[in-house]
Amino acid sequence: MDASTSVVSEFDLIRTYFTRPTRHAVLGVGDDCALLQVQPNNVLAVSTDMLIEGRHFFAHADPRQLGHKCLAVNLSDLAAMGATPRWATLALALPAVDTAWLREFSAGLFALANRFELDLVGGDTTRGPLAICITIAGEVPAAQSLRRAGARVGDALWVSGSLGGAALALQCAQGAVHLNAEQQTAVNPCLHTPEPRVALGLALRGIATAAIDLSDGLCGDLGHVLTQSGVGATIAYANLPRHPVFHELQHTALEQQCVLAGGDDYELLFTAPSRAQRTIEQLAATHQLPLTQIGMITSADTGLVVRDAQGQRLQVPRSFDHFA
Repeated sequence: MDASTSVVSEFDLIRTYFTRPTRHAVLGVGDDCALLQVQPNNVLAVSTDMLIEGRHFFAHADPRQLGHKCLAVNLSDLAAMGATPRWATLALALPAVDTAWLREFSAGLFALANRFELDLVGGDTTRGPLAICITIAGEVPAAQSLRRAGARVGDALWVSGSLGGAALALQCAQGAVHLNAEQQTAVNPCLHTPEPRVALGLALRGIATAAIDLSDGLCGDLGHVLTQSGVGATIAYANLPRHPVFHELQHTALEQQCVLAGGDDYELLFTAPSRAQRTIEQLAATHQLPLTQIGMITSADTGLVVRDAQGQRLQVPRSFDHFA
């Protein structure tokens, strides 16, 4: 990040790059607290995510893409709860004031925020190693919120979009695998500008019995649903919707690692009764988004089982863990 001191005051920085008119807040940026009004019969869904340079994104990452991603990962959490996005706060540590970086970062953040009519209503800035922390809040009718604890034996297991593209892009960026220019162009958006499935989350109210967003890998995140719901699951590996580049690579071990345990997909994994299949297929058509049935919920004693096309059990790779 190249320092430019044309903006030197913390308050000038906030006013210039992060203050916008609000749509859903009684009071936004500029006071000691924001004032938020929740609609009758709704509850707040609140989530926080922190992104640290060198841990969650590369040094010298494109600031516009970074602004998009830091909000997208939070929006994905709201999508998994079936919540309508409303408000966010931003805590930003900067090694120095770089006006060009701030301009691009805020443009990426607000471009995505505007798509979902999300208000940035407060936060904090300080000097330090580059770190970004967003707290996001949305509204959902209490009885319609999607949770991890509702999966039942006999439910079908579904996933949106495709899997493994972000993990493959990361492997390429780290030099662990070689992709040609066309393949890199195909997978890089999965890592740098993921699409939060907010509309799908809202549509799954009253249909899905449980849901989670895939941030740390399919098997790891599914494991959270199984634990919270007290059930097991069987996945048919052949049914998993893999990113098309894997078909070109024909690298089985790499594919399985990325698809089963790679993070940063930000797709929705959800369960639903078998009778909802037609409704879910209609949702896929309406939202022009692939929704794929990948397995079934089973009794808790079976645990998580992944089977290949021949019915043989595959080893479940370890998903991402910040402290592993």
